[in-house]
Amino acid sequence: MENITVVVPLKQPITFVLEGFYVPPGYGSLLFFLALLDFVVVLLGNGTVMLIIIIDRSLHRPMFVMVWNLVACDLLGATTVVPQLMIHFLTGERRISFSHAIAQGFCVHTYGIAVQTILCAMAYDRYIAVCEPLRYHSIMTSVRLIFSCALAWFIALLGTGVLFYFHIDVPLCGNIIQHVYCSNRAILNLACEPTPENNIYVNTTIFIVIAFSYIKILQASVTKGKADSSIRSKAFQTCASHLIVYVLYKLGVVIIVLSHRFPSMSQNIKKFCSILIVIIPPAVNPIIYGLVITELRKSIIKLFRLKVRQI
Repeated sequence: MENITVVVPLKQPITFVLEGFYVPPGYGSLLFFLALLDFVVVLLGNGTVMLIIIIDRSLHRPMFVMVWNLVACDLLGATTVVPQLMIHFLTGERRISFSHAIAQGFCVHTYGIAVQTILCAMAYDRYIAVCEPLRYHSIMTSVRLIFSCALAWFIALLGTGVLFYFHIDVPLCGNIIQHVYCSNRAILNLACEPTPENNIYVNTTIFIVIAFSYIKILQASVTKGKADSSIRSKAFQTCASHLIVYVLYKLGVVIIVLSHRFPSMSQNIKKFCSILIVIIPPAVNPIIYGLVITELRKSIIKLFRLKVRQI
């Protein structure tokens, strides 16, 4: 007779164990310092941008309100993953409770979708500003601005909520998550039976909206720029930062996809590639906005000089 192995689903309370990085002896403190440095940069950079936009009334405009939402989203992504990485590097602790794992996975997926939906709303705002400058204030009213930002977050929360709703009660037969952080797919890989890919694919739709907006902006800047060269300059200044941020985010996604195409690649390298999307954009985005957007840069310098004089 053949031996039949019966797999028994785990019962609550379930405690997962994150596989995490392989940390060579003696390197934990160095990796902790690097993660801490990235986290400090994220907090200072994004916190400064958020504070400047709040206290400077001249920045209470649609574009900067959306930038504020984007940096808030970056903070969500970084604070969900990086602190746990620091604990892992410093203490070696890899256990995580079921509720904490679900919460982390929910926040990671919300971050991934919200970044794109907010950038989509920003593309729409820039499309109106460049292509319909005379009607901009009548179109992008306070109500429409609030609706656009709320819709961006609602789509992200709804998409993530639906994603987890269908999988929350799936029986699990393992507790070792082969990843650095928890995600829907990482948890479902522990299911007793194969589960379908029920991911919410919003990438294509968002890409189409963003591409349409910036193609129209390019057409308008070329057409109107023949009569007034300042229009081209304005279009570049207002759109360059958004495009750089979007390309940076998409580059992170591409790196993740490509890393899984090479089975021989080191697991540590694959895992590092998977967290690039939550450690690089949140740290770099405030620098991009501070350098490219003149008004924001001037406000930061003004606040800095004011604080120096007070000292």
